[in-house]
Amino acid sequence: MPTSESNASERRVYGGRSAAERGDERRRRLVDAALELFGTKGFSATSIEQLCSAANVSTRSFYEDIGSREKLLIALVEDLTSKATQSALDALAETQGEAMPVRMSRAFRAYLAVTCRDRRSARVCYVEVVGVSQVVEEWRKGWRERIAAVVVYEADSAVERGEAKSREYRLFAVAVIGAVNSLAQELALADESAEAAVTLDDICDEITHLAVAGLTV
Repeated sequence: MPTSESNASERRVYGGRSAAERGDERRRRLVDAALELFGTKGFSATSIEQLCSAANVSTRSFYEDIGSREKLLIALVEDLTSKATQSALDALAETQGEAMPVRMSRAFRAYLAVTCRDRRSARVCYVEVVGVSQVVEEWRKGWRERIAAVVVYEADSAVERGEAKSREYRLFAVAVIGAVNSLAQELALADESAEAAVTLDDICDEITHLAVAGLTV
């Protein structure tokens, strides 16, 4: 006769996967669905039911695994920006000893190559995430602080190398982040069929010029 312990074990493991593994898979499908729907229809125009249908999960699982559309949006943008930040840090590590403009250009390009890898990700990271709710704005504030710390560190390192003037760089970092956001919005909302369409190269060049000027003037 099965024991309560064996029944609990069966509930935990199904199809060779634990409950935690199945939950992780559902969350991954929901994040993928969010990228597609938030990145094409928009956050406000996407319902929980549409997300669940696209991800092939129940609404009950949605609330258990995610909790709300806002939390799903944060999970998606956190995933993209974390990968982008790591890519930028890798680019900086690979360009140790290079001139500051080279390092800046590589780092910005590495970051934006992830967040702007297609129109969906660019729209999610730079358009749909803005002004959603207080919860999302608190997340964005934390994200800005983390990115600003990286920019300040690189600016201070440039000072030590004699490539930048010695001064307080916190507001500079905030300005750079604002420029990245604004220019990336231009890319996300640009008409791809236009003759003078904005490109990733365009915004990387502009941000690099701005950053280098702010460090040296």
